[in-house]
Amino acid sequence: MSVREEFDEWAESGRDKGMEERHWHTAKYVLARMPVEAGDTVLDLGCGSGYAGRALRDTNDAGRVYGLDGSPEMARNAQGYTDDSNVAYLVGDFDHLPLEDDSIDHIFTMEAFYYANDPHQTLREVRRILRPGGTFFCAVNYYEENVYSHEWQDSISVEMTRWSGEEYREAFRDAGLYVAEQDNIPDREIEIPDSAEFPTESWDTREGMVERYREFGTLLTVGVSP
Repeated sequence: MSVREEFDEWAESGRDKGMEERHWHTAKYVLARMPVEAGDTVLDLGCGSGYAGRALRDTNDAGRVYGLDGSPEMARNAQGYTDDSNVAYLVGDFDHLPLEDDSIDHIFTMEAFYYANDPHQTLREVRRILRPGGTFFCAVNYYEENVYSHEWQDSISVEMTRWSGEEYREAFRDAGLYVAEQDNIPDREIEIPDSAEFPTESWDTREGMVERYREFGTLLTVGVSP
């Protein structure tokens, strides 16, 4: 099954809103760190329900916001969640972004980058469309150090790229992006039961759940276009 087919099914079944709710725990902290100024043009890469673009318009007064997704149904749903004329949703391939060179001030992506068919090409495209000094905020929960995420590949038919933090930094540099920072953003909102309630259906120990959400959380890598 292709990325488009997989996520068309998710959108049609309402799972886009479920993803928005889960991702918001850490995505809001990523968005708060983006240096978006009034009038800036922003791309939400792998936008899903489009929550990130709407948030940036509401809180940062971003100018034009584009949300791009490989799933037509995701993009259609996202468009239906807003009547803001400065927000537009596109269907496109991460490897061939349908935007002009040096046209975007900032790019955000949350839990989507690892679906790219060729992540190195995607980074080259990111570098191409970013203006000098533009930033790329790349947030993922599926990465090598987060051992609890490795099993996710078994539950989805789309092949995913699982890089380590170091591999992300190397790939950013190879694409011509400066690595400004990289750190982990913990999920402090998900409820973790008392030790007496373990094992649960999903977790053998409380320690494992704490490590997954409070320590590994979301890996954020920030690149800057020279």
